[in-house]
Order: sequence, then structure tokens, then C-alpha cells
Amino acid sequence: MAGAGVPLTPDAARPGWLDALTLPPAQPGETRHAQVTRALRGAITRGLLPEGTRLPGHRRLADHLGVARNTLVDALAQLELEGYVQAQGRSGTRVSVPTHAPPAPSAAALPLSAWAQRALAGQVEDAGGEYVVDFRVGQPVPELYPEAAWTQALARRAAQALRTGTPDDPLGPLETRRALAAHLNAERGAQVTPDMLLLTGGTQGALDALARVFLEPGRVAAVEDPTYPGARAALAATGAQVQPVAVDGQGVQPTHLPAQATLLYVTPGCQYPTGTALPATRRQALVTWARHSGAFILEDDYAADLYHAARPPAVMQGVAPDRVILLGSFSKSLAPVTRSGFLAAPPDVVRVLAATRPLTDRVPGRLDALALADVLGSGAYSRHLRRARAALTHRRDVLVQALAEHLPGWTPHASPGGLHLYLPLPTGWTEARALERAVTQGVALSPVAPLAQERRPPAVLLGFAHLPPDHLRIGAARLAQAWAAPA
Repeated sequence: MAGAGVPLTPDAARPGWLDALTLPPAQPGETRHAQVTRALRGAITRGLLPEGTRLPGHRRLADHLGVARNTLVDALAQLELEGYVQAQGRSGTRVSVPTHAPPAPSAAALPLSAWAQRALAGQVEDAGGEYVVDFRVGQPVPELYPEAAWTQALARRAAQALRTGTPDDPLGPLETRRALAAHLNAERGAQVTPDMLLLTGGTQGALDALARVFLEPGRVAAVEDPTYPGARAALAATGAQVQPVAVDGQGVQPTHLPAQATLLYVTPGCQYPTGTALPATRRQALVTWARHSGAFILEDDYAADLYHAARPPAVMQGVAPDRVILLGSFSKSLAPVTRSGFLAAPPDVVRVLAATRPLTDRVPGRLDALALADVLGSGAYSRHLRRARAALTHRRDVLVQALAEHLPGWTPHASPGGLHLYLPLPTGWTEARALERAVTQGVALSPVAPLAQERRPPAVLLGFAHLPPDHLRIGAARLAQAWAAPA
């Protein structure tokens, strides 16, 4: 043995190994030195150059790889530092397989936690594909976003955000919370002060934070059924029992609420996915139940800024700020890239969330938050909403009229807001059959069944906000052709 233990045996590599050694394609931004290092390292770890193999002289190897000699010398120095080769003076440079070489990939299952297994089980996947008309929900609507107002606000705030030396507020910038409180109180009938607001990256992040703080195995969370699957998944991931509460033509049914629960998730302004608005009598029944059971109501106001011609109903939080936690996001009304959301809760709840926040996501992006303050305070957001609501109303009406013309027996729910229509299927039809036939005509839809825990009458969702009117008409005509024959 010589040096650090590399045997001075004859070359151990298989014949012709030098001819098999080539430079791999360069990766974006990769230097030639890094490219050569990666090529030699890969040849060693793949077994092309076993331990003890003597490498050719520097000039010969550099010429073979088509690189400068100094580049090769630098690469070998890097590999020696990592323990893959050893320079042994006149004996040349030999391969020295490092003791820390990565092991072969294992086929063993990942040691996932119970939380991860529950979270994965709650995922709802949507198949991809290209279609002539794609009615699937959840697609962005870039032409409705206030691009000019938002980019101008970002530009104004960028330099300020870079220069500031003020520590980040765990609740989010105070001026943003002041602007948001004023907006919610004036436009949504809320009872909110800045200390009741915590800025988030979106509704999903707020749901996760609330679930972690309030839920654990042995506790109960109630959710309207069907519902937004991300809410159910976040609550279920904690190990709590998630109890479905049936939804009818007027929204969630208070008579089906459990006697005791820690949280109740609802979308009273525009039930997701059916589109119904919860009447005042049922809203009051939910508040009475919450005060009796000690539960908090999580009010997802997702469609507040996506109402059509009419003004949206006031939030439940304004009636019971002690029991209702209001959740909202600007990802659909401004743009998904903003990642601007909020929750409004009693101050003691906000304090707990602020204290536990550093364990997960620290604070929301300051730049987006400050830009949001400008867009809200300047009136640009209100002007944008007037234009967006008019466009949404027109597209909804076009689709409703086209369905009535081409599919007179298929009547969607009358929805006051949102970005999709809920279309119940006639007797004898299944969601799977309706979707399969639609695909034959190049039309994609979203099913309702994955959104529900309990069996319910079949229906499909038709997202309309992202489609121009002519596509909506073409889609309705193609659905009529697909569904012409009985189920």
C-alpha cells in the first residue's frame, strides 16, 4: 500500500474505458471545470473507473476530453479534495473510491410520518391533457388581472422594501393591515381592526396554520359537503376526525352539525362548489351552534370579489367576530403570483398564530404586502373589481344561454358569484360517463364526486371565467353532441 492506501495494481479499468469517457452536455450556467469534474466523478461512481485505476497523463487526458490542461488539473484537484482520486507523484493519479461514496438507490419505502400519509391521502389530482374547450376549474384568468396597477405598485415599493431596516412584523406590515381592515369593513361588512389581521400567502396557508393550532387526534372538525378539497385535506392531516355536513339547495344544513367540534369550515357567501348563498336564518343558526359548542367558524370568503352583477352579502364575521375567523385571498382577483391572503380572528387567536408562525413560514413577503396596501388604498382595486365583475357576468350569461340553447334539459345552479357553474346531471347519468363522452368531442370538465365525502347526486363543474365567449358557445355545442344519446 502506498500513500493513503490506494493499491499500486495494474490498471483495473475495463479495456477501452478511455474511449467511453466523454464530456456530458453542459448544464445551464455550468463552467468547463465543473463539467470535467462531473464527467470524471460520474465515471468513477458508475464503476467505469474502479479503485486503483491509473489515469493517463494530464496532457493526454485533457486532449481526449478537448479541454485545456489547466482545466483538467483543476478538476482533478477538486476530485482529490472530495476523495475520488489520489495524486501519487511519479506513479500518477489513481482512482480512490471514497468511503463516503453514495450508496446504491434503495427500493425501501420512505419513512413517512402519519401527518404526511394523511396529507397525501387528501390530495385530489386533476388529469392533464389538451382539449378544444377546457372547462376545468382552477385555471387562471390573466386578462382580468389589474396588471398595470399591480406592477406600478410593485415598482413604487421595491426600493423601499430593499432599503428598510425595520424588523418584519409577524402579522405583516401595519399599513397593509390598516388598508385591508378599511377595505373589509367598508366592502364586506366586517368588524376588523389591524390587530385582528394576520397576512398570509393564501387561504391554504391560513387553513394549515389554524389546523395545526386547534386540531389533533381525538378532536372533531366539521366541513360542508361537498367542499374545497384543500380545506378538508388540511384539517384531516392533523389526525382529527373530519365530519361532513350535508349541503342542500340553500347551503350547509345547520341541523346536521355535530354536537361538539373545534372548527367548522364553510363558504357561506358562495358555497363551493354548488354556488348557493347561505340565507340569514342559517347563518344565525351556525353562530348559535358555535357559541354553544365553543367552536370557531372558518368563513372562507373566496368569492367575495368574484361576485357578478349583485353586491355580495356581508360576511358572518361582522355579526360574530368572537366566533368567526374570516379567510380571504387575492390570488384569484389580483393574480396567483401575488400570494397575498389574510385571516381575521379574535386578537388572542392572532397572537397564538403569530407566535407559532416562525416554526413554518416566518412572515409573508413584504414587497407584495406593501404593493397590496397601495392597490387597496388608491382605489385601483375597487375600479378593477367593477371591470372584472362585468366581464364575469357577461361570460356567465353567455354560457348559461348557450347551455339553454343546446342542452335545454340540463339546468345549472343559479350562482351569484364564482368562476364556474354547477351542472347537475339528469337521472341515469354518472359523472364518469358524462366526462368520457365530453372528451370524445374535445371538451374537458371537472367532476364533483372527489369534492364530497358522502354520496350525492352526480354533477359536473364548468369553469367559464378563463374562456372567451366564442369558446363558451363552442363548448356548449360540443357538449350537446357528446351527450345527445341517453346515458
